[in-house]
Amino acid sequence: MSQLFGARADAYASFRPHYPASLFSWLAAQCASHQRAQDIACGSGQASRPLRQHFKQVLASDASLKQVVAGKNYAGVQRFVAEAHAQPLPNHSLDLIVVAQALHWFATPAFFSEVRRLLRPGGVFCAWCYSLMRIDDELDALIDDLYWNTLGGYWPAGRASVDVGYSDIDNPFTPCTPPTSAIESSWTLEHLLGYLRTWSAVQRYEQENATDPVSQLLPELQQIWGDAKQPRFVRWPLHFLAGTPN
Repeated sequence: MSQLFGARADAYASFRPHYPASLFSWLAAQCASHQRAQDIACGSGQASRPLRQHFKQVLASDASLKQVVAGKNYAGVQRFVAEAHAQPLPNHSLDLIVVAQALHWFATPAFFSEVRRLLRPGGVFCAWCYSLMRIDDELDALIDDLYWNTLGGYWPAGRASVDVGYSDIDNPFTPCTPPTSAIESSWTLEHLLGYLRTWSAVQRYEQENATDPVSQLLPELQQIWGDAKQPRFVRWPLHFLAGTPN
């Protein structure tokens, strides 16, 4: 999995969406202390950087070295390579652990045990995911067809958890519920294409068929989008699994 995401780490850093600032304010408000937070499976740092506004020290780890070094504007964040279930940190050393769009790859008892080991009393764990973006009916239908039909057999195991908003993952902690939240952005067609090409299933399809499925879809996308430089509003609802250790 780390090799799959590392292959297009630069594109991931450029085209993946950013999370709402209100989410990080809410997370900080739930923590008893604000000494140290960690973003596990940090990718290119979309969730790491906002934590700097709320915690004295921010750590970011990922199993992929390419992902860790691809992130931009990482000042104030300490980065390192580590598997999710084996963090090289002392017991009870963290006030907050977040996992953004990645828990479905390693939602195992070993990982949740590691979270318990790392969090201080009063510490908080929060993972979130987002599935398909919504733009308008015509574009949504094209993207849905790409996702479910063209790429249906190419998604790695675990992706199905995102489709059901993590409702299939048992929460081993005392649950807490973040407020309803969504990612919202304004994208040109170029940005949309770059984002679609970061999908793991797109990369596997291309490797196995020597064909880019996004390029195959491009004429229809262009026809519906119109002026490629004209931004359109894009929205992804967020789904959460959050709690505090018992």
